This record gives sequence, C-alpha cells and structure tokens, in this order.
Amino acid sequence: MTYQPKSDFLHIMSERGYLADCTDYEGLDQALLAGPVTAYIGYDATAASLHVGHLLNIMMLRWFQKTGNRPITLMGGGTTKVGDPSFRSDERPLLDDAAIQANIDGMQKVFARYLDYGADGAMMLNNAEWLDGLNYLTFLRDIGRHFSVNRMLSFESVKSRLDREQSLSFLEFNYMILQAYDFLELNRRYGCRLQMGGSDQWGNIVNGIDLTRRVDDRVIWGLTSPLLTTSDGRKMGKSAGGAVWLNGEMLSPYEFWQFWRNTTDADAGRFLKLYTELPVEECNRMGALQGSEINEAKVRLANEVTTLLHGPEAAARAEATARQVFEQGGAGGDLEVALLPAAALAEGLTVAQALVQSGLVASGKEAKRLIAEGGLRLDNAPVTDPQAPVDRAALEQGIKVSIGKKKHRMLQINGVGA
Repeated sequence: MTYQPKSDFLHIMSERGYLADCTDYEGLDQALLAGPVTAYIGYDATAASLHVGHLLNIMMLRWFQKTGNRPITLMGGGTTKVGDPSFRSDERPLLDDAAIQANIDGMQKVFARYLDYGADGAMMLNNAEWLDGLNYLTFLRDIGRHFSVNRMLSFESVKSRLDREQSLSFLEFNYMILQAYDFLELNRRYGCRLQMGGSDQWGNIVNGIDLTRRVDDRVIWGLTSPLLTTSDGRKMGKSAGGAVWLNGEMLSPYEFWQFWRNTTDADAGRFLKLYTELPVEECNRMGALQGSEINEAKVRLANEVTTLLHGPEAAARAEATARQVFEQGGAGGDLEVALLPAAALAEGLTVAQALVQSGLVASGKEAKRLIAEGGLRLDNAPVTDPQAPVDRAALEQGIKVSIGKKKHRMLQINGVGA
C-alpha cells in the first residue's frame, strides 16, 4: 500500500500487517477520520466453534472498536443454509435449523471475549432476520437483475472450481448474491459502510458494494486481510491434531497455549503484531531475538493470546503446567487430563483405541503411524504395538501419555480421579 493512512484504525492495520486490499483506501480513511464508522464481518455457522483461522479478523474487529468505531458480527443463520463455495472442491454439508443455532450459540461465546456488546457497543446480528422471509420472485426481480452471470463466472472462487471440472450447484451459486444482499440490508438498517474479511472473500465483498451502489446509490467500502500461512507453508490455524478451536470445551486453554508456544522462530514477531496488543516496537524487538532467547517471545505470544481468549488465570496455569512438564519432568497430577469413557473398557481396549476414544488423535490410522514412528510413550516407556492392551488398574491411577516431545497428557477413565 503506497497510501499513508491518517485514521487510527487504518494506521494500526497497516503498521501491524493486517491489510491485503481495499476498494478505496483514501475514501475509507476520510470516512474514518470523520467517524465513527460501522463495519461488519460475516461468519457462517458451519461448526460449533470458531478456530484460529478466524482470529485475525476477530482482532481486526477488536481494533476497529478500540479506535472508536462500531463493529457488527454477522451470524450466517441464513447463508449457512446455502454454503459458501469459495475455493472449495465440493459442496458443504447442509445443516438443519437446530444445528445452525447450536453452532451460533457456540460461536457467540468467543466474540464476547474480544468485543464489548454493551449499550452503543458492538452488535451481533443474524442474517436469517432478513433472508428467511424473502419472497423468491420479488428477490429475483429487485436484486437478481443486478447480477451478471458472466461476471459471477469470472470470480476466481468460482472459476477455479469450474476449471477443475468440479460440480458447482445452483444453490451454491446463489451464495454470492445473498452475501451481497447482506451488505445492502446492513447499510439500510444500521448505516454499515464497511465489510471486512479474508482475501478469499474479495469477490463477495465487491458484489455487495456494487449492489448497494446500483440499488441505493450509496458509497461503501471493502477491506480484506491476507490469508496467512506459517513460515513453513502450513495454513494458519491447523495443527497435527486438526483445527485449533477457540472454544475451551473443544480445545483446552493449555492446548491452545501450547499451539502458540510452538510457533516457529520466524513467525514469532509477525504473530505478536497480529494476535496481541503489545506495542509494535516491542513485537519487533522480541521477534528479532536469536537462538534460545526467541523462546521468550514465543512464551509471551502464548500468554498474551491465551489471556485475550481465556483470561489471565488460564494463561498463567498453562505456562506453569508447561514449565512443570518440560523443564522439571512434571508430576502426573499437574498434567491436562484426557478422559476415556468407562464403557470403552467393557471389552478391553488397545493403545490405539485409547488414543482415539480419548481424543488424543483423530483416527486409528494416525495412532498406528504415531506408534510406528516411535512418537508415543506411556509413563515414559516407548510403545511399539498399537494392539497392546491398556491396563484398567493403571488407568484408574492415570497414565502419562507423551506424544512426541511436546504433547503430554494424563489419560484416565471418565469419572475416576479426574
């Protein structure tokens, strides 16, 4: 970006590395200076929790509010029924209303940690409010006529799917029209003038801006953040165990803390700027540390990010547990507990089955691979046979499970000693 922003929000976004593209930097900057501005990011309710991949944009909303503006978190109660096809190779599974609402309930817990929803604060809305009651023929006549199929086919998110000769249903093809309509409705109802999102949402955002200009002749803006990968090329938010969830019920604060503590050296400074509120100068200083000193930056990163999501007490406990485990060998009672359902032991249980049923690995195949590679120890003893039986008496006392060098848990029967 060659334009040098003057508003607090865009200055922070630029300085800390949040910006990928904007439809009009100068126009948005002037609006922010005259402020306050209302902006939204949409979240489809496809899972019971948001994950680390969403955290960049959540931090953008947090900074947006901290700089005196009004953020909207838009729950996709309506659009989830269609499914966003952007850069996907197949259609999303369709969810019923109850599943969608349950997912929304889970997601709302996370937003409450980052945004102030008090009077005149952030707003949490659901696009089912206006999408569920649409009259199909009226919608086609009043909204659909403003969309060119030729142009829709040219968007990279659609074009890449068709170029690979992968099916794109008519249901999915309607998604970009519905998302564009969201922006129009939010502008009409709440004066929302900015949509933010990841760079994969650029086409959908531009559609909403164009529709609002055509229908109501209003000027609004779009702003995107980069799609992050780690320095070693992995998609941000993924770990060996799958998605890094933000809800504590789906991923413990300790495991969340460990994810950030295990950041590669090259990413520490960048992630400090993106995922914490530490001054940029401090982020740069810590990111430039070399050798073993870089661990100071990674522990600081883990503590700051975990504090924002789970609170300072959870962050302190996670750090203390990690130090106990990794620096002092760790007493079993200080480890995070992985629970096995008691019913699983009725017919005996193998090591591989225990790993899967306790959630320590995602599948039996993963358990066997882990054991074959010498990456599993029970009570510090290497395991070589995935079919070896697990001793129930030992489980009642708790078995220390070590997966690789950095993941340690206490495996116990649910309801016994946990």
